[in-house]
Amino acid sequence: MIWEFNFALFVFLVICAIAAISVRNLLSAVVILGVYSLIMAVLWAEMQAVDVSFTEAAVGAGITTILFVAALSRTTRGSKD
Repeated sequence: MIWEFNFALFVFLVICAIAAISVRNLLSAVVILGVYSLIMAVLWAEMQAVDVSFTEAAVGAGITTILFVAALSRTTRGSKD
C-alpha cells in the first residue's frame, strides 16, 4: 500500500465529511455524501477488502444517492415567512 495515496484519500474523506455537514443545500449534501462513499470504496479496495469495496460502491455511492435524490425531488421547499 502506498501511504501517500492513502493519506491523500483520507484527507479528501475528511474534507467531504466536513463539507457534507456544513452545506445548506440538501442536494449538494447528497452529492457530497455520494463522493464520500466513493472515496471510502476506494480506500476499502486499497486495503484489499474488495468485497466490502464493491458493496460500498453499489449501496453507498449508488443506490443510496439515487434514493436520496428521488426523495429530495418529491419534497417541496418551505416558505421563508
